Amino acid sequence: MLFQQFSFKSFGYLNFSAGQAELLRRPETAGFIKILLVEAGGKVVVDFQEYQPEQAALFFINGGQYYALDEACAGTALCYNRDFYCVEIHDKEVACDGILFHNAYELPVVRVPADARPALNRLLHGIEQELARPDAHQEEMIRLLLKQLIITATRLWKQQHGVASEQARQEVEFARTFSQLVEWHYRRYHAVADYAALLHLTPKALHKRLARTGHLGPNDVIKNRIILEAKRLLAHTQLLVKEIGYKLGYDDTSYFSRLFTQQTGTTPHLFRQHYQQEAVPEGENVLAMSPIVP
Repeated sequence: MLFQQFSFKSFGYLNFSAGQAELLRRPETAGFIKILLVEAGGKVVVDFQEYQPEQAALFFINGGQYYALDEACAGTALCYNRDFYCVEIHDKEVACDGILFHNAYELPVVRVPADARPALNRLLHGIEQELARPDAHQEEMIRLLLKQLIITATRLWKQQHGVASEQARQEVEFARTFSQLVEWHYRRYHAVADYAALLHLTPKALHKRLARTGHLGPNDVIKNRIILEAKRLLAHTQLLVKEIGYKLGYDDTSYFSRLFTQQTGTTPHLFRQHYQQEAVPEGENVLAMSPIVP
């Protein structure tokens, strides 16, 4: 991996072949934001959801998200801490809290069509070249190329999700605002009414507004985020189930266990047994596993 430290800012670049997913698991990049270009033919798991891209695809992964690549995966990985890109004010659509990284309805996976690949390859090659020849302008050049890549991917995402008109853009932005509120408050607020109040809406109006996007209702988004965090804690820590429930705002362990089982189809204990079969290196909070357990 090409890795560069700019004071407290860090950036890494790795080309990996099939069977080299383990190279992504490095202590110095634990908790970093990761952008993965994965070629067709492999399996990728992000936050316990499996993807098998039929064409090259970009995956945008925040620090702390569970991710896994099987031995068939090949591609390119970029990784950086929030200080490298997010310390400055960027366009909200392409910032580290933008569309690609905060989407309550589906993992931001961006298909890379053949006609978009040359431009993407040029950006990746440019980043690789900059890392190989450090000078006074290296950091800013890498940041500019990274932003171009994120803008390119955001445009593709919007094309693939039918976000062309200004009205559609506003609806997506509203949904993203709601998802960010859930991200910030899910440990404390569990009811739709709590988030409606934060948005100065009634629960009914919030439900109608989100329904325009054709995705999940607000209650499902809230519950899914709570259960996702429970899965992460079960997979990555040795906390007791009652301790996890308490961290997520549930004093009643039995209620929390029933909720988890209802939402996932398995108990917290069985889920933990399944996902802790692979050891986690000390200091890592995400996994690159091989092979993926079905």
